[in-house]
Amino acid sequence: MGYDRAITIFSPDGRLYQVEYAMEAVRKGWNAIGVKGKEGVVLVAERRSISPLTESTEKILKVDEHIGVTFSGFFADARILIDKAREYAQIHRILYDEPIGVELLAKRVCDILQAYTQHGGVRPFGVALLIAGIDSQGAQLVGTEPSGAYVKYYAHAIGSGASDAIRVLEKGYKPGIRLEESVILALSSLKVVMSGELTPESVEIAIVDVRSRKFRKLTMEEKGDFISKIK
Repeated sequence: MGYDRAITIFSPDGRLYQVEYAMEAVRKGWNAIGVKGKEGVVLVAERRSISPLTESTEKILKVDEHIGVTFSGFFADARILIDKAREYAQIHRILYDEPIGVELLAKRVCDILQAYTQHGGVRPFGVALLIAGIDSQGAQLVGTEPSGAYVKYYAHAIGSGASDAIRVLEKGYKPGIRLEESVILALSSLKVVMSGELTPESVEIAIVDVRSRKFRKLTMEEKGDFISKIK
């Protein structure tokens, strides 16, 4: 039982139980999906209201002009990491007079995540991020894990329905997919795993396109147009 307590240490069979618990928190979170195409990157996230008396919480947030992020897991943990990501992005602009690279930003965030797997008295962050943006390498989609690992993806899903959503993505994804097709594919995979009906109010959609190199979230009207195409 000593390996299952607050201190993150290896068990005799080489496992870090605290990290596994953090990954389980991600697997029970609200669904989020990212798709990268030749024209840009799309982020789609499920949006829920906890009770009739609360407004739904934002699941896709802006980090910098050219980068957005969504997440699955503990909201409080995500808030801290996203704030740090914004800080890193601004520091990079001030020091180097250029926007930060997407993979570099993911590395900076993962440095924090990894540090919290090896110190006594702290726990790993129970959240995974999907970081989308445009940099000198083109469109980028990077996913982080609570362990501090990160992977570059063409398309990926996190959350409670991730495995089913990934199957839809694997069937529908093709190299050179256009931006509009990326949105439709992401929504189609989200529709399969959503707990409720797919509506403009129950989903968030954001894009970062190669031409403008700007992150923006779609309006209710734009979301409704895409959802109608799926139905």
